Amino acid sequence: MQHTIIKNANIINEGIQIQGDLLISNDRIEKIGGSIDIKARANEIDGTGLHALPGVIDDQVHFREPGLTHKANIYTEAKAAVAGGTTSFMEMPNTFPAALTVELLEQKYNRAAESSLANYSFFMGTSNDNLEEILQINKKKNQVCGVKIFMGSSTGNLLVNNTLQLEKVFAGTELLIATHCEEESLIKENLANLKSTGKKLTAADHPIIRNEEVCFESSFKAIQFAKRNNSRLHILHISTERELQLFTNMIPLKDKRITAEVCVHHLHFTSDDYDRLGNQIKCNPAIKAPSNKEALWKALLDDRLDIIATDHAPHTWEEKQEDYEHAHAGLPLVQHSLQLMLHYVKEGRISLPKVVEKMSHAVADCFQIHERGYIREGYMADLVLVNLNKPTTISKENILYKCGWSPMEGMTMPASIEKTFVNGHMVYGNGVFDESKWGARMEFRRD
Repeated sequence: MQHTIIKNANIINEGIQIQGDLLISNDRIEKIGGSIDIKARANEIDGTGLHALPGVIDDQVHFREPGLTHKANIYTEAKAAVAGGTTSFMEMPNTFPAALTVELLEQKYNRAAESSLANYSFFMGTSNDNLEEILQINKKKNQVCGVKIFMGSSTGNLLVNNTLQLEKVFAGTELLIATHCEEESLIKENLANLKSTGKKLTAADHPIIRNEEVCFESSFKAIQFAKRNNSRLHILHISTERELQLFTNMIPLKDKRITAEVCVHHLHFTSDDYDRLGNQIKCNPAIKAPSNKEALWKALLDDRLDIIATDHAPHTWEEKQEDYEHAHAGLPLVQHSLQLMLHYVKEGRISLPKVVEKMSHAVADCFQIHERGYIREGYMADLVLVNLNKPTTISKENILYKCGWSPMEGMTMPASIEKTFVNGHMVYGNGVFDESKWGARMEFRRD
């Protein structure tokens, strides 16, 4: 039995803060609070002045493996994640080849088992012709985080625009359905209209082409499919004020059949930032006018939006320097998401317990993750120690993404990530990694 005691930390969990010790035995939390002394030999960590939080669970990342590893891979991006306090991730199917069969999906799990420092799960992808494969995943509903549907453009053949196929997927799957909602026909129409003017397109045109109507119409459609079939629907990266009318805060999260996520870049950037950052912040759905950002913050705080995530989507610097139409869409964010939210804690926009709720507790509840997302006795010891009074400046020297850049480069965060524990193992501490243990496949409880 291996023991670690974190002494005298400020423990943030389930809406409250207590000061005391945390005892980790092997991979689990054994005891919380007070002054803990054990007779067995233990590794002691001084938590004085530090805050202990449950590790972040990011429900939407793109780690690019297999097939796109010139941008990123599971090892590099999971390493960046744990350095940022993210202990678990759920990765999307738009790799090459796309995860459209049970066999291809399991290959991703096998690769993560030998290369991911964080805990992991992978979404099953959908196309217009892989219904039988999707239905097979019902047998693995406690081993797979969900089914992903791109209702807007994506790589390969992942765009699902066949209404009959959508109906069958919503009716047939027993897993959570996560959707990227943008109406493809409206995107094409808006793009054609802009190009007909003869103007040279830039990143500033992105929120015009992928506007509020594009998002609302697709989200509304997904919700109609879900309501007809009583499906468990989770709409990813909400980016518009208009969509917020589709969600409720009148029932507890555990009782919701339709939930929503907001991403850190939609809470931080606005269309005013295109002049400064250009294609660096080109992403789908687009970062839009400031009024949308303010509405997203309000909905996050009043619980119409359930989860904070990243949609971490790295591309090489060269791929982002192409002209607007060819520049790849997506931002690398997983290393800095918690720090960014701690920036807003410092500003007084959100409380620390609320950050923990939206980045850990609510993700575990939404996906029904087994024994993670909380600091509870008996739960897996996925923990992060943060120093709220030690600023960190983001620079090329400390960016761990394989792509080597960040749209937040040069920004000084008010807090630092001191240590990260994954399954009781201190994988990251004071800038040093211990790669002697890999993360674990997440389990779910959906019976």
